[in-house]
Amino acid sequence: MQIETSRLIIREFIKEDWIDVHKYASDPKVTEYMLWGPNNEEETKSYVSQQLDKQQSINRTDFEIAVVLKETNQLIGGCGIYLAEKNAEMGYCFNSEYWGKGYASEASRALLKLAFETFNIHRVYATCRPENIGSAKVLRKVGMKMEGHLREHIWAKSKYHDSYLFSILESEYLGEELHGF
Repeated sequence: MQIETSRLIIREFIKEDWIDVHKYASDPKVTEYMLWGPNNEEETKSYVSQQLDKQQSINRTDFEIAVVLKETNQLIGGCGIYLAEKNAEMGYCFNSEYWGKGYASEASRALLKLAFETFNIHRVYATCRPENIGSAKVLRKVGMKMEGHLREHIWAKSKYHDSYLFSILESEYLGEELHGF
């Protein structure tokens, strides 16, 4: 699988990507609002290996893919879409050096296009920690609506976490000019 946008190539991970993935997966600033990390080298290598294994799945439902700058071929983050019936969850994580440049929004739009136009999904949702203002901004920017505040619904890093829940329906996506690049 490979998707191209105006500035990005969104492609399958390869084994050698673990080095660039580790640059952001080991960064406490990047992983502050994630339910994982910061990673050590073995955890990052294991993650990339798991993604390589998933690529071989015949009835694949989890697509975690690399986000690469078209201009420089630099891996700057990852994004993913996880299919379940007519619903899908999406997410993303980027090297902090590339925050605030619109790359998360651009990759998210590509994931929405994939979900609705290729996989015929009815509803795509995403969560973020309430403190993660940047991520909530991205989700709103790509047309998602906040559905609610999930209170202490998930256990990670030795404590319960809240999440904001966002979603977009196929009819909303098709009615928006959000899917153009």
